[in-house]
Amino acid sequence: MTSNAILVDSRDSVATALRDLDEGDRLDVAGGVTLREPVARGHKVAVADIGAGAPVIKFGFPIGTATQAIARGAHVHSHNMATALTAAGGHARRLAADPAAPLPDPPTFLGYFRPDGRAATRNEIWVLPTVGCVARTASKIAEAGNRRHRGRVDGVHAFTHPFGCSQLGDDLDGTRAILAALAAHPNAGGVLLVGLGCESNQIGQLIEAIPREVRGRVRSLRAQSAGDEIEEGLMLVDELVEIAASAKRSPLPLGKLVIGVKCGGSDGLSGLTANPLVGRMSDAVTGAGGQAILTEIPEVFGAESLLMARAADADVGDAIGRLVEGFKGYFTAHGEPVSENPSPGNIAGGLTTLEEKSLGAVQKAGRAVVTDVLGYGARASRPGLALLEAPGNDAVSSTALAAAGATVILFTTGRGTPLGFPVPTIKLASNHELALRKPGWIDFDGEQVLSEGMDASAEALLGLLVEVASGRETAAERNGEREIAIWKRGVTL
Repeated sequence: MTSNAILVDSRDSVATALRDLDEGDRLDVAGGVTLREPVARGHKVAVADIGAGAPVIKFGFPIGTATQAIARGAHVHSHNMATALTAAGGHARRLAADPAAPLPDPPTFLGYFRPDGRAATRNEIWVLPTVGCVARTASKIAEAGNRRHRGRVDGVHAFTHPFGCSQLGDDLDGTRAILAALAAHPNAGGVLLVGLGCESNQIGQLIEAIPREVRGRVRSLRAQSAGDEIEEGLMLVDELVEIAASAKRSPLPLGKLVIGVKCGGSDGLSGLTANPLVGRMSDAVTGAGGQAILTEIPEVFGAESLLMARAADADVGDAIGRLVEGFKGYFTAHGEPVSENPSPGNIAGGLTTLEEKSLGAVQKAGRAVVTDVLGYGARASRPGLALLEAPGNDAVSSTALAAAGATVILFTTGRGTPLGFPVPTIKLASNHELALRKPGWIDFDGEQVLSEGMDASAEALLGLLVEVASGRETAAERNGEREIAIWKRGVTL
């Protein structure tokens, strides 16, 4: 039988309940603490007396401050603790462990090897509108292309958005950068850019932002200049399919994968089950010479020292600090506190402060060395772990991961979401209940680490990762969940 609680670090002052517990129950950890009150699954129990104003410790780090004296065996949550996070930083530091040893015999996957040396997990045609005015036009072209070319490529997909006009400066540049990066993605065997003609995000400028080495598989259409824009667009899709259809899957080393790691709708178990399990995938892929990308910068606040401690060099460490502090400035410039997180769903699941959420969230990065820090819309190019500028919003950050080059996304969740993104997205539940209740959304039950152990669970997840990279559909793909969202930061004209 699984233990009723878990103590992450021997220095922790709280344990996490693994099932609903009643007053008088004794914990299976920390010497058998007796509960003074009921504690819900995923919530915290004090395993030592905590004085008013003292730090509350989890993951071996402070996750906040007690707002009143907390007795051993009491429920610890928002009623008796609060964040200690400020815009000025000053967070606890501890050196991270050495990087995980590479797998002795890393598996291969069946992928598409591209002429520029990158590997793809899908061979699709992507239709990208330059502006929201032609979003439906792009969708109609993709729908017709799917009907006409089913089986010749892995799919024809339109990724629509409402932007591309009435934008200025950096805001417009951000939209263009994301679309250009998506157009360069290895999973796109061909790309059709659909413009209107009068928008701010002109096709010519967008094409200039796309790397020259991939422009040969890019076509464009201006709807205002076309006679029948749907038919003309479909003819261009026909042309792109002829180019893409010659690609075939072949065995490729694990180190050719680029994985994006993301969490959404976290609960009290996310940082204990699904997130560290995904961290094992980051270690496996980067240990084989591949790339992992971590984003959601607001969910690094309070835990950035873990990443800075394992930066590849001083320049990368400084860049991590600048990115985190710059994102805090983005919050404060809008009059918002840097700690306005977790969400209501996170809190209901047992998370109390942003420090707690962040320390759990960075578990997705495993022990990989941080080799690069990427701006929004930039593409990953160095083996190892990259930290990518993007907010915590699921759709915005996952789109940024895809644009940065992730060919598979590993997405952990304690609450569940049906949302899917341009690249195959493996959904991991942090708890059994979600996995059982939403099998149409969830690909992997992360709570099995508590019964099967981390090593066996990581082996099973790595097997699934290889299968998905080789063509197995994820739940989101089966459900037709394929979306993008662009980060809107500026004024609208």
